[in-house]
Amino acid sequence: MSQKINPPPQLDNNGLRQALRIAGGCTLGFTLSKLMQWPNGIFFTVYPMLLLGLVPTINWAIIRQFIASAAYSATVVLLVQGLFAHLPVLMTLCALAAFVILFYQMSTGAAFLFGAMGAVSLSIQLHFASYVTGGNSIYPLIFSNIFAIGLTVLIALLMHGLFPDVSRRAIRVMPSKSAESVRHEVLLCSLVATMSFVVFQVLDLQDSISAQAASVIILFSLCWKAAGIASWQRIIGTLIGCNAALLAQLLLYTHSDFLLFPVLLLWSLSFIFSRFHILSGGAPGVGFGVLTTFGILFGQSLGPGQDLIYSALYRFSSVCVAVIVSLSAIYIVHHMLNRFSVTRHHTYE
Repeated sequence: MSQKINPPPQLDNNGLRQALRIAGGCTLGFTLSKLMQWPNGIFFTVYPMLLLGLVPTINWAIIRQFIASAAYSATVVLLVQGLFAHLPVLMTLCALAAFVILFYQMSTGAAFLFGAMGAVSLSIQLHFASYVTGGNSIYPLIFSNIFAIGLTVLIALLMHGLFPDVSRRAIRVMPSKSAESVRHEVLLCSLVATMSFVVFQVLDLQDSISAQAASVIILFSLCWKAAGIASWQRIIGTLIGCNAALLAQLLLYTHSDFLLFPVLLLWSLSFIFSRFHILSGGAPGVGFGVLTTFGILFGQSLGPGQDLIYSALYRFSSVCVAVIVSLSAIYIVHHMLNRFSVTRHHTYE
């Protein structure tokens, strides 16, 4: 008796439009940053992926959250770095308090995008701010991040105008949580994010932006069980993304000086892997890991006169180590918090 073979899943019309928005948005940001020779091209490539990939719609509430995340992280970095840079213990406590505010917004669902974007942005900027010495200044990094946020909003509006949804999307409702679960998630994520910041500071890891971002992104699931799945998906996504970037470099060979070729490759890869991201429900899974991995590689290491082969190999190894260490920290902190009734996690047990 023959078995019925199910056809592979296909994008619906809304999913196709979202894939076009993601591919067009990140490619436009990448192209502008390379043409204008703006620093920190990673912001201009990855931020459109985050906004258009994590949130399938656009409205003023989402825009306010996205812009507020840039203002919040910039303010915290300026205050903490400016006032407490010479007091590492106090600086660490301030970072913990800042993360608590962000993860509380995520856990309660009041402003998830604000918390998610703010956590990644704050972690990266706070880390690199500590390496500002001599005549260098933290302001170019902060202004570059703020400008990238503003440009990303404009790009998102343009993409939604060019590729609007053809039907109304269902509204997602955050599951209800007990107060104990909220405390558990906020403390768990804030402590692990702060530990990640401290480890990267102590080990002087200035060139591991992907690893640091990965150690924060796996916290988006907010609990131990989901973090384990997210970590495995992040490693697989990083492996596929690095290999996709290496394939792009081999195809380009010595022709990366001609910007049109990297642009076409970035659009093609981002469109292909946006499909997998959307078919998985739009959550930060394997497809999203692939997108952000080669988005970081393209934005940081690919362009006229640049080569990303070493960067891709180093990035995969550093992300794997960061994810494994972070997951171990999540496991330990989770079980410590579960020993107390006021911080015991109930929602996903």
